[in-house]
Amino acid sequence: MNYGVIKVMQHFVEVGLCRISANVSALRPDAPWLVFSNSLMTDHTIWAAQQAHFAGRYNILAYDQRGHGRSDAPAKVSFADLSGDVLALLDHFDIASCIYVGLSMGVPTGLNFAAGNPGRVTAMILSDGQMATQPSGRQTWQARIDLARAEGMAHVADDTVARWFDPAFIASGGAETLRQAAAEMQVDGYCACAAALQDYDFTTAAAGLTVPVQLLAGANDGAMPTVMAAMAETIRGASLSVIEGAGHIPNVEKPEAFNRAMETFLTFITKS
Repeated sequence: MNYGVIKVMQHFVEVGLCRISANVSALRPDAPWLVFSNSLMTDHTIWAAQQAHFAGRYNILAYDQRGHGRSDAPAKVSFADLSGDVLALLDHFDIASCIYVGLSMGVPTGLNFAAGNPGRVTAMILSDGQMATQPSGRQTWQARIDLARAEGMAHVADDTVARWFDPAFIASGGAETLRQAAAEMQVDGYCACAAALQDYDFTTAAAGLTVPVQLLAGANDGAMPTVMAAMAETIRGASLSVIEGAGHIPNVEKPEAFNRAMETFLTFITKS
C-alpha cells in the first residue's frame, strides 16, 4: 500500500471467480480505515460527499458490492458471498481493522461480516437497513425481480428513485446520476442481490456486536426509522439518529447532515 498522497486509485480484486471493483485513498499507515459498502442499485460513487469530507484524516476504501458498478454480476449471490468480499478486500489491502459504513443492503452485509470476523471491525455506522427480511419481504422482492425481468432496469430505476427521494430533490436533478447508474445496472446482478434480500436474518449477529455502533435513518424512509429503532434496542450501546428531510439514501439527499452525524460519532469513539 502506498501512503502519503491522497489520490483515489481504482483496483480490481479477484474473489474466487468474481472480480470486485474497489476505490482506495490511503493517507498513512496509522490512519484509521473507513470502509464504505453500497446499497442495492447503487455503486461506490454514492459515498462521494463522505469521501470528500473525511479525506485527509482517514484511509478510505469504497467498493462496489458484487452485482453492482464495475464489480462482476454473478447469477446467484448470498450474504456469505457479500460479507466474504469485505474480508477479501481487507486482506488484499492489508487492512487489519476498519470502521465499517454500510447503507441499506450494506447493513446485513456488514452485520454478517462483523459476526464472522471479530476484531476486523472496530466500529460500525449503519444506515437505512435491516437486521432481517420483513414478513412481507419475500413477496415484495419477488415482485421487483419479476418487474426487472419483464420491463428492464430503466423502468425499475425510475420506480426506485421515486420511492427513495423527495419529488423536489428529483426535480432539482439531485438523483439523476444515481438513476442513470441504476438504469445501466446488469439485470442479473440486481435480481441476484434482490433474491438474497428475500430471506436473511442477522438479528443474532446484531445482538452479539460489542463494538460502538451508530445507526442512521432518513426520516422520510417509510417505516425505516421504526425498524432501526428496534435495531438500536437489539445492539448493545447503539444509538440512532434520524436525518430530517431525507429518504432512503440520506448520505446523498442530505450529505451535510449525514456527515455531521458521522463526525459526531467518529469523534466520540476516538475520545472514548
